[in-house]
Amino acid sequence: MDIYLPVAGLSVNALMIIGLGGVVGLLTGMVGVGGGFLTTPILIFYGIPPAVAVASATTQITGTSVSGMLAYQKRRGVDYRMGAVLVAGGLLGTMAGGALFRLLQNIGQIDTVIALLYVLLLGSIGVLMAKESAAALNIIKAPEAKKPGRRHNPLIAMLPMRWRFYQSGLYISPLAPLLLGFFAGMLTVLLGVGGGFLVVPAMIYLLGMSTTVVVGTSLMQILFVTAAATMIQATTTKSVDIVLVLLLLVGSVVGAQFGARFSQKVKPEMLRMFLAIVVIAVALRMALGLGWRPEEIYEVHAL
Repeated sequence: MDIYLPVAGLSVNALMIIGLGGVVGLLTGMVGVGGGFLTTPILIFYGIPPAVAVASATTQITGTSVSGMLAYQKRRGVDYRMGAVLVAGGLLGTMAGGALFRLLQNIGQIDTVIALLYVLLLGSIGVLMAKESAAALNIIKAPEAKKPGRRHNPLIAMLPMRWRFYQSGLYISPLAPLLLGFFAGMLTVLLGVGGGFLVVPAMIYLLGMSTTVVVGTSLMQILFVTAAATMIQATTTKSVDIVLVLLLLVGSVVGAQFGARFSQKVKPEMLRMFLAIVVIAVALRMALGLGWRPEEIYEVHAL
C-alpha cells in the first residue's frame, strides 16, 4: 500500500514505514531509551531525504515523550527547577541549531554533516555500551570501582552562582545544566534526537543528580525542546512531513508495548549488548554510505 509523502516528495510503502517505526519502538520498549537516534538513520537508509528524516523524527519524539513525562509526574519524579534550566538552555540550543541547519542547507552540506555526526555519535555510544555490557556479562574484566567522592564533577563545583535544586539534592551552578541543555537542543535540531541517551548519563555522572528524578526531568527537557525544534523546522526549513510522522507514531506505539513485554523475559545486560550491536551496525552503514563510490555517479530517469 503506497502513500505519497508531500514534503519528502516521494511515495513509500505505508506498511514498511509503520514497520520501521515498530522496530524502533520495540528497541525503545526493550532497553528504555528513546529511539530518535535510530529513527533518522533508518529513514535515510530507506530513501527519505536526510533533512526530512531529521525533522520528522523530532516530531515523533515530541509525541511519544508526553506520556512518559506524565507517568513520572505522578510519581513525583520530576525536578521542575532543574528541568526549567535544562529547557531554557535547550531552547537557546534549538535556535542556534536551527540557524546552523539553515546555513548547511543553503550551502548544500546538510546531508554530509548529518551522516558524519551520526557516524561519530553512534560509533562512540555503541562501543561504550558494548564495553559496559561485556563487562556485566563477564566477557571482559570489569574496571575496578573508584573510591566514592563528591557526587558531581569537580569542574561543575568550580562554576559560580550556585542554586539549590532540592528534588535533585544538589547545590550547584545553573550554568552547568544550562550548557547541557544547550548542547542537547543543538543535537535535537541537527540530528532529530531527543538527547536523552546523552543527557541522562551527564545528569548522573557530571551533575550528580539523584537517580529518582533523572529520567522524569530528562523527559521534561525532551518534551519542550523537541516541540520547539519541531516549530523551528516547520516554519524555517519546512522539512516536517506530518504523514511520515503519523505512520512512525503508529508503529512506535505498538512496538514499544511488545518491547516492554519482551524485556521482562531477557537479562538487561543481553538487551544492552543487543542494542550496542545494532547501534554499531547503523554507524558502520552510515560510514559506508559516506565512503562508498557508486558505479555511476549520475543517473537519468525517464519520466
